[in-house]
Amino acid sequence: QVLLVESGGGLVQPGGSLRLSCVASEMIFNINEMGWYRQAPGKQRELVAAISRGGIAKYKDSVKGRFTVSRDNAKNTVSLQMNILKPEDTAVYYCNADGMTTNSGRKSYWGQGTQVAVSS
Repeated sequence: QVLLVESGGGLVQPGGSLRLSCVASEMIFNINEMGWYRQAPGKQRELVAAISRGGIAKYKDSVKGRFTVSRDNAKNTVSLQMNILKPEDTAVYYCNADGMTTNSGRKSYWGQGTQVAVSS
């Protein structure tokens, strides 16, 4: 079963923009923090941006001023607007949600990932 689904990745030139979207299954409820992580080849997965239910966001230093994370609590969705993209932003981006299902306690859920490539 797929509980989180990302979309919006692709290939763009440096300075370009992409918008990533993630839809969490209705099976997940009481979601607290939602966010985005990324993993480049040979690198460790790292936090890019996250947002609380109340709309407080945090960002990796290198994306501040370029990326914006937002969410719709009623629809269980989170998005990441990425502007002024740089080659170092190239990675697989993963959606994450801290929530619950009827069959489990609170845990961290992950999407399958969407590829972002920034190259001339």
